Amino acid sequence: MYTLGMFCVRACSGLVAIRTASHVRFLHSFPGITVAQIDEEVAKLLELKARIGGDDGKHQFVLKTAKGTRDYNPKQMAIREKVFNTIISCFKRHGAETIDTPVFELKETLTGKYGEDSKLIYDLKDQGGELLSLRYDLTVPFARYLAMNKITNIKRYHIAKVYRRDNPAMTRGRYREFYQCDFDIAGQYDAMIPDAECLKIVHEIFSELELGDFCIKVNDRRILDGMFAVCGVPDDKFRTICSTVDKLDKMAWEDVKKEMVNEKGLSEEVADQIGEYVSMKGGMDLAERLLQDQKMCKSKQACAGLSDIRLLFSYLQLFQVTDKVVFDLSLARGLDYYTGIIYEGVLTQAGVTVVSNEAQKGAPSEESVSVGSVAGGGRYDGLVSMFDPKGRKVPCVGVSIGIERIFSIMEQKAEASAEKVRTTEVQVMVASAQKNLLEERLKLITDLWNAGIKAEVMYKKNPKLLSQLQHCEESGIPLVAILGEQELKDGVVKLRIVATREEFDISRADLIGEIKKRTSEA
Repeated sequence: MYTLGMFCVRACSGLVAIRTASHVRFLHSFPGITVAQIDEEVAKLLELKARIGGDDGKHQFVLKTAKGTRDYNPKQMAIREKVFNTIISCFKRHGAETIDTPVFELKETLTGKYGEDSKLIYDLKDQGGELLSLRYDLTVPFARYLAMNKITNIKRYHIAKVYRRDNPAMTRGRYREFYQCDFDIAGQYDAMIPDAECLKIVHEIFSELELGDFCIKVNDRRILDGMFAVCGVPDDKFRTICSTVDKLDKMAWEDVKKEMVNEKGLSEEVADQIGEYVSMKGGMDLAERLLQDQKMCKSKQACAGLSDIRLLFSYLQLFQVTDKVVFDLSLARGLDYYTGIIYEGVLTQAGVTVVSNEAQKGAPSEESVSVGSVAGGGRYDGLVSMFDPKGRKVPCVGVSIGIERIFSIMEQKAEASAEKVRTTEVQVMVASAQKNLLEERLKLITDLWNAGIKAEVMYKKNPKLLSQLQHCEESGIPLVAILGEQELKDGVVKLRIVATREEFDISRADLIGEIKKRTSEA
């Protein structure tokens, strides 16, 4: 009796094509095996052969990045740097200082903090000592850092890579390795003042990056838990139902309800009651209305959350950001460590190729489509106490900017724009008009470097002047300092403005000041 594997080894040994008439006839000798199965097995063996080496005995492998990761070329890095600078500038404007933590943590540090998302944590192979995992986010390491160093108040930002064993969607900016930009305020303060500042920061960053229209959804975990309680959800199912509600930005309500009933064991009546509440959106007026709701007012938790939402909106009015903030009862955020206010920044951008909720239901949307969440956060007052030996609490609230999705949008905008993206910051090219002037060029560029000017020189003894000027135009270098025999005799340098092709003779003594003046104006 032949097996499928035995046949495929035979078929693959000669790298034969099996879709010929003779091979199809040959299949009669292998009952129960289909052509499709053989195709699949042969493809696997061919891939294995490519990895371990070809017929010539040389080792061969496929040059590619790992799944869910990518390289960044100089143009992409220039865009990233601009985004990072904008975000860091905003964090510093709000008084934050920065820290760093290891890229991997003890496995037990991360275990049990992320709810159903814990399955996405990358565990590292045991190296004969500690069991380790790659960090899933920057929040849990921050809480560990606070507990370990007995810090009770700090305003910090942290920009670093995190890792998730997720199913990547590269076109939507979803990766397995990606940057997070976190801003957090730890300490005991009056209610909702730090929380409102976090939302103000999201508003500032989105506005400064000019990403398009956006909204910031807010809710409160206490409101959700109170809502689940008054609707009849058993206590032990709060977190798992919360994770299901969190899928409403990706799935239609009918699909979410089906998961609640068929997979999570809720009755249809309870699910329908939840459905009534999670469809509600508004502002301070909605919080006022829900405080008078006959069901919701029975929950002390929900009333405390609604009172804080009302207070939050009063501060947001003073911060002048209420035009973009929506109180949305469908917002859940699946992470287990949130205890109070939660929020999410969502971009809507015309011309970005992603699938909207409507398209997933079968109705393609002609209008602006949802790019998805590009920022999220909330209050996590109990996380630090999980690491503190005495269980001391340090109240915390923070926000994380989903930088990779922002990069994807910025890259698409750069591709669509005619504007050239500069990949260097060179201010002036030191060029020569004749041969045998390498030493003079090197002397001049040394003076410029020593004065803090960003300058470049061609690595040729006798480059052609046209080649040097073309390099400046292609690279976006704004100025050229040209040396020639006559200029050396006269003690001047010919300064050329690349954009207009104007040229001026500047004395060597005044050259540095002139370059600094012209580059500062630009």
